[in-house]
Amino acid sequence: MIDKKTKLSEHMTLGELTKTKTGIDNVPNEEQVNNLKRVCGWLEKLRKRWNDLYGDGDDPIIINSGFRSPEVNKAVGGWAQSNHLTGCAVDIRCVGIEQAIRYATLLLDISDLNHEDFDELIIERKGYSYWIHFAVRPFGNRRRTNFKR
Repeated sequence: MIDKKTKLSEHMTLGELTKTKTGIDNVPNEEQVNNLKRVCGWLEKLRKRWNDLYGDGDDPIIINSGFRSPEVNKAVGGWAQSNHLTGCAVDIRCVGIEQAIRYATLLLDISDLNHEDFDELIIERKGYSYWIHFAVRPFGNRRRTNFKR
């Protein structure tokens, strides 16, 4: 049993990054939790920059999906080699295409300013819903960007 209230960063909890509607246990191991913490470092920078430039001062970054166990990943139709399986990826909820583009731009700026690469930054869409798939690996990041419809 994991403590969903465990903080991974100032504003992110383990519960937020392991939630699932599948009803399947979704418990990361220590290495996967460390990977989630790395991603949360980026999310904290995104939150700060967003709020400094566009937000109301305390707008949260909302995660649709973070870590996925193999069973959860299969149940949601995830890719078999997904970065979600290792705790290296999150899907960030966006309110429309404009916010998705702004989030993507801010993440690219964060990467450039900090001289750190990410693995994947993909704007995704299904119907009228938009989200950013964002991944950071411990090493071997590919700085892969895309827009998927």
